[in-house]
Amino acid sequence: MSRKHSKKRIGVALLVGGTILSFVLYTGFLREVGFDGSPEGHDHSDVYHEESHLHDHEEGHTHSHSGDVSHDEDSEHEEDHEHNDGHHADHEHSHAAESVSRQFYATPEPDRVILNVTETPEKSLAINWRTDTTVVENFLEWAVATSGPEFQANVSRVPARKETLRVKHGDEPVIRANYFSAELNNLTPGARYVYRVGSSSGWSEWHQVRMPRPDRLAFIYFGDAQNDIKSLWSRVIREAYKTTPDVDFMLHAGDLINRHDHDLEWGEWFYAGNFIHATIPGVMTPGNHEYGTGVKLSPNWRPQFNLPKNGPKGLEETCYVVNYSNLKVISLDAEQIDESPYYQEKQARWLDSVLTNDPRKWTAVTLHYPFFSTKPNRDNEKLRGTFKPILDKHRVDIVLQGHDHAYGRGMVNNVTAGAGVKDTKSGTMYVVSVSGPKMYDVSNDPWMQRKARNTQLFQIISIEGDKLTYQAYTASGELYDAFDLIKSGKKPNKVVNRIPATPERQ
Repeated sequence: MSRKHSKKRIGVALLVGGTILSFVLYTGFLREVGFDGSPEGHDHSDVYHEESHLHDHEEGHTHSHSGDVSHDEDSEHEEDHEHNDGHHADHEHSHAAESVSRQFYATPEPDRVILNVTETPEKSLAINWRTDTTVVENFLEWAVATSGPEFQANVSRVPARKETLRVKHGDEPVIRANYFSAELNNLTPGARYVYRVGSSSGWSEWHQVRMPRPDRLAFIYFGDAQNDIKSLWSRVIREAYKTTPDVDFMLHAGDLINRHDHDLEWGEWFYAGNFIHATIPGVMTPGNHEYGTGVKLSPNWRPQFNLPKNGPKGLEETCYVVNYSNLKVISLDAEQIDESPYYQEKQARWLDSVLTNDPRKWTAVTLHYPFFSTKPNRDNEKLRGTFKPILDKHRVDIVLQGHDHAYGRGMVNNVTAGAGVKDTKSGTMYVVSVSGPKMYDVSNDPWMQRKARNTQLFQIISIEGDKLTYQAYTASGELYDAFDLIKSGKKPNKVVNRIPATPERQ
């Protein structure tokens, strides 16, 4: 049964510098519908846009594109009303929006510095950053790390590639910036390096990074950040770093931001992670909120990231594979699977190929939409029907997902015939998680061995030899879930649950 929620509008007027600024606040039900409308379906919520095209999915989803407010059947008319009022309010406080966003404007000095994984992450790094458009030339300088400042006597310099991004969201100002990228190759696994980026117009600080070690690996996994990123997600990524700072990469399972073309939100995402982004490489997979009208990828995605281009043609830097000595990480573009039969088939064939060729002891797949949902009345049957037989065939170890704004994880049996089979005894471990503040209900589906609602989490996963160790922590740093996966030859992985005594958050 769908739910209707009443919303209240509160008019607010502020006197700033002799000018009255007025806007409308909407109060709603964060726990049930989050910030952007319908509790069901894949949505692209954006109260500033008036465009939308809605269509029903075979699964019973209502899915809207572009950064628009999402709708369920009972709230579509009401949401349209709210949407138009929000657009009017945006006109009235556009000057206020400009003053807020100025904190994220580019300057001649590099910012938004980020490390990205490469196809060969133990021996290479990819680095991105930006400046304002007055800077047309930038460099990457690097050296082997030393215990003192003497590394400065042995610095190498790499010229960076440049591309200019112009992006505009609603009635906010146009944002222009030059984005730079460079790579470092032939590095030594396990060694530490320092680097900085910039030019005579300004340099970043020296950042330090340790290359992955072939014999053991650790990483942090985040579900959707999406909303109130600076305000409410910052503490999550920082708590994760405080808990386990010596990790090899961070994995973001889609919906890093809420509106695909909103540079201010990307600014908040970089602000929240700050130097962490610059010292730990990232694995980013896009969610539905990284896409806009016409299944158009965020204009920021490729300029600001520098991800592998080894996936199907047309899905560069969204569908790709990363190969460590003992782990293969695969990113699937879930929105293209959901929206494009052409790219769904291409990704399925590609996935089967990369799992067949050059396998690793451990395999992790990440994508935004869950194979098995935590949300009541949501079922991604089309995704599961096409891709679960491939995961079962190759006995993928773990699948890391987002989208449902709750937590759930469980082992599901590897059965090549019957994509809906659920068995908690053996097979692939499926995880759905959320790191931001937007929350949905969680179902009582028996596939979940541990679940939570209204909880921001981060997960730390480590691999050494035949053992994968998984720990899920709440935003306050409390251990909420834990298990080990143990390999035993050709037999299915053995799961050893280490769930703490903490009651489930309902």
